[in-house]
Amino acid sequence: MFETVTTLLDWLGVVVFAITGALVASRKEMDIVGFALLGTATGIGGGTLRDVLLDQPVFWLHEPGYLIACVLVSCVVFFTAHIPHSRYQALLWLDAVGMALFAVSGAERAALAGANGIVAVAMGVVTATFGGILRDLLGGESPVILRREIYVTAALIGAATFVVLMALGASRELSTGTGFVIALLVRAAALQRGWSLPRYRPRPGQGDN
Repeated sequence: MFETVTTLLDWLGVVVFAITGALVASRKEMDIVGFALLGTATGIGGGTLRDVLLDQPVFWLHEPGYLIACVLVSCVVFFTAHIPHSRYQALLWLDAVGMALFAVSGAERAALAGANGIVAVAMGVVTATFGGILRDLLGGESPVILRREIYVTAALIGAATFVVLMALGASRELSTGTGFVIALLVRAAALQRGWSLPRYRPRPGQGDN
């Protein structure tokens, strides 16, 4: 049963992130090939890096349906990207959902591969953020993880919640659901309220006058 839930999270994350990649392509007025490229890189980028770092078979190589889904979703967005009132707002909120999904599914995949808790949390963050980094770099956008609002921290909190609950003996369904909700709520609050971590401020060095 849980393997089905995990697979569902993976599929949802891939599809949602593929949509965000295609939305960036629409903002840059790319052709349909550009849509497919950005959608695919965003949808499978984080999971690919996770599997490479864990020395696991790359998930979409033995399940090419993920790759096909990214291309199909991107093509659909090519014809429908004009529908949202604000593509940028749609991008931000879909990205938040995809980030939360991948934070917990990435951590869970790492745990299944035998990684310890710290590595599982790190892999959750990698899975949740790397696809978005690729999307923004390929699309010529400012990477979302470098903006003021909390992003990586939300992924970290969601992945850590999953790992801690599992260590405390909670069911995998509860751990996964709670981690997803918390990551999404933290990111949503950051978007709505402009939350950000304290930033470095220049100050005189000890030898400066």
